[in-house]
Amino acid sequence: MASKRKADDAPVAAAVEVKAGPKVHDGELVFAVAHIFASFNDTFIHVTDISGRETFVRRTGGMEVKADRDESSPYAAMIAAQKVATRLAELGITAIHIKVRATGGTRSKTPGPGAQSAMRALSRSGIKIGRIEDCTPIPTDATRKKGGRRGRRL
Repeated sequence: MASKRKADDAPVAAAVEVKAGPKVHDGELVFAVAHIFASFNDTFIHVTDISGRETFVRRTGGMEVKADRDESSPYAAMIAAQKVATRLAELGITAIHIKVRATGGTRSKTPGPGAQSAMRALSRSGIKIGRIEDCTPIPTDATRKKGGRRGRRL
C-alpha cells in the first residue's frame, strides 16, 4: 500500500498573477465590437472580439431593471452600458467599434430609445469609439407585412 502524505508535505503553489485579455504595449488601443440591438421592448449590448467569434460581455436592459416596461428605457440601457464598460476595463479593452441594429425587416427600422443612451454611456466611461455603423436588416423586397389588407383595426 502507498504511504500516506502528511498535510505539511504538500507542494506550495507560487502566486502567479493571471491577466485576462490580449497582450498589448502601453498606449496601444485594443479594439472590440459592441453590437447594440435596440428594439422597443429591450436593449441588448453584446461585446465581441473583432471577428465576432468570442463574446467578452453581454448585458441587456432587462437584466438591470425589475419592471418589464422599463427594459427598453434609456436608463436601463445606460446602466447596462456602464456595467459593460467596467468589464471591458478589467479585460484591457480600450476602444470599440459600435454596430447599432433595430428590429428591421417588415417591422420598425428605427432603433429603440435605449440605443443612443447606451452609446453615450460607453463613450463617457472612457472607452474610445472607432466607427458607428447601422446594421438594421432592410429588405430589398419584403415578405407581406403583418396586419392584413386593411391593417390593424383599433
